[in-house]
Amino acid sequence: MREDGRVTDEQRVLVAVFATPVASFLLRYAKDLGYTTVLLEPDGARATDVENGFEAVSAVPELGADTDVVVTDHDRPELGEVLKAVLDRPARWVGVLGNPRHAGPHVSALKALDVPEDRIARVHRPVGLNIGSRTPPEIAIATLAGLLADRNGRPGGFEFSPPRV
Repeated sequence: MREDGRVTDEQRVLVAVFATPVASFLLRYAKDLGYTTVLLEPDGARATDVENGFEAVSAVPELGADTDVVVTDHDRPELGEVLKAVLDRPARWVGVLGNPRHAGPHVSALKALDVPEDRIARVHRPVGLNIGSRTPPEIAIATLAGLLADRNGRPGGFEFSPPRV
C-alpha cells in the first residue's frame, strides 16, 4: 500500500476483514507469500489483537484491481456494510468464509442494502480449497492456496485441467 493509502496494481494485496484467529494466520502466511497485508477491523476495540508488524485500518481502504479481500467472520453485524463498501471498489477477488452447507448471511445483508445482484454475485463462498480444514491455520492455508490457484488460472486440488486463456 502506498503512503497515501492507495493500492497500486503492481502489488499483491490481501485484506483480511475482522480480527479473528483465521485473519491472524491469513495475514502472517500471506506476508510470507509476498502479499502486502491489511486487517480491516471496523471495531477499534477488537483491532488491539493485531500482531506487531501488521497494518490495521477501521474503514475500507482504497482497493486496487490486484487486491484480494477475505471476510473471516460472517456473523458480524457490520458484514453487509463492509461488503457493500468493498464491492464499490475494484477488488480482484472478494470472499466470505463459511460452511457451504448453510446459506451465506452476506446475501440477505447485501440485499437489505439494495446491492444489485451482479455485485452480490462477485462474492465467493465458500473460499479456499476443499481440504477438510477445521483449525484457523488450516483454513488460512486452504484460503491462500485457493487464491494462488485462482491468480494462476488453475483449478486447485488434484485435477489438472487446461489453464484459462
